[in-house]
Amino acid sequence: MKFIDEARIEVIAGKGGNGAASFRREKFVPFGGPDGGDGGKGGSVYAVADENVNTLVEYRFVKKYLAQHGEKGHGADCYGKGGDDIELKMPVGTVIIDSDTDEVVADLARHGERVMLARGGKGGLGNIHFKSSTNRAPRQCTPGEEGERRNLRLELKVLADVGLLGMPNAGKSTFIRAVSAAKPKVADYPFTTLHPNLGVVRMKDTRSFVIADIPGLIEGAAEGAGLGHRFLKHLSRTGLLLHVVDIAPFDPEVDPVREAHAIVEELKKYDEELYNKPRWLVLNKVDMLAEDEREERIAAFLEAFGWPKQQPNDEFEFDMGAPRVFTVSALTGEGTQAVTYAMMEYIERVRQAERAAAELAEQREAEAKAAAKAARQNVITRTAGVDE
Repeated sequence: MKFIDEARIEVIAGKGGNGAASFRREKFVPFGGPDGGDGGKGGSVYAVADENVNTLVEYRFVKKYLAQHGEKGHGADCYGKGGDDIELKMPVGTVIIDSDTDEVVADLARHGERVMLARGGKGGLGNIHFKSSTNRAPRQCTPGEEGERRNLRLELKVLADVGLLGMPNAGKSTFIRAVSAAKPKVADYPFTTLHPNLGVVRMKDTRSFVIADIPGLIEGAAEGAGLGHRFLKHLSRTGLLLHVVDIAPFDPEVDPVREAHAIVEELKKYDEELYNKPRWLVLNKVDMLAEDEREERIAAFLEAFGWPKQQPNDEFEFDMGAPRVFTVSALTGEGTQAVTYAMMEYIERVRQAERAAAELAEQREAEAKAAAKAARQNVITRTAGVDE
């Protein structure tokens, strides 16, 4: 299935039903009075995050969604039936934006999350509400309210633990093929990757994480050049970035250092928060370097690029904030296992920290509720004592 990550739709909630103007008509009841019921409320439009939906392709073909109108009121104080709501199933990770105001309406980050997009109109009032001591037979009733109407922009940001970035033909797709079960297209020309690819990296001990590959960036990407700028938003949800660099380009005029700097600059221009995410360096295609000059070429690159000096792929005490560098050959698999285990360790620590933070928040919330309950109990006890 083609990956569709953007769509525009219009949602229209149902109109409320009109109130009724009617009077009680029964034998032996000459002045029965008003008995017109209210109209039913209009149906609302909801968005629901569904982990079984992967793209927004459905919303490229059907662009207008209309909820059911409420029924009108009836005599004998019968209210109209409310209109049925509709639910739009969207992939987890969808951001819903109001096209007219650019307001973020919802960010569907969890499976089952449900958000109202357009509220149905209220039903009109029947004439029973207008009865008074001076108006025994009111004939007025009110129409139902119109439902909300919104033009929305849907943007899907893939949910991945690790994101790959780099120039076209840096070997990102080959890398994701080497470490996961994903099989993106690989070829020897630029922009082989035209849409994001997701791969699940599974360890031997059943642990796993998700890695995302986006189209390569070029200079000017922050201003819209090339393809990658459209997909940089997908990296905003990742916890770790891997900057893949072709250390041995075929073209002698291509400077790996200059290209690596260009990627970092484009990242900074596009989003400062994305630029400040933890980022590791992966020097790819080392199999193209002669054994006797490999170490020298790598050291020269790191010095020119301004990356902290460390022995590539060395084992050392894990530091969450330390910038790391790995040398790999995605084609032959050399060095990819070291990167995979390092990523898994990093992600495990991030997950542990998130779980600890969530548990602490729950504990504080429970303590706050207990304190509030105790305070209410004290007030009740004092009040009872005063009454006695």
